[in-house]
Amino acid sequence: MKNIPFKRLGLVAVLFLALQSHAWAHAFLDHADPKVGSIVTGSPAVVKAWFTQELEPAFSSLQVTDAQGREVDKKDMHLDDKDKKLMIVSLPPLTAGTYTVNWQAVSVDTHRTQGHFEFTVK
Repeated sequence: MKNIPFKRLGLVAVLFLALQSHAWAHAFLDHADPKVGSIVTGSPAVVKAWFTQELEPAFSSLQVTDAQGREVDKKDMHLDDKDKKLMIVSLPPLTAGTYTVNWQAVSVDTHRTQGHFEFTVK
């Protein structure tokens, strides 16, 4: 009878670990260049976004829009040849203003996440 609480505790621990490992299977934004929320002097040539897991390029996207919601990137999103956690999209010269980077990441194990961040060109 004394072991019953420990068995329940063990089951709870196993369930907790199973749920945690499931959450770890998603690719989340780790960092970006330009940095999230940054103010940059001059137009960046590219936006780079690093994720916590390798990505599936066919189902992942990186898009930059202006304050009116118009896409301003060169529509050439690709993964880095050597780092499959890094998405890159080229930019034309940008005028001063705030830009939104919208991303969708599908990890190689097919889990999908999405989000956005802004940066400002001075």
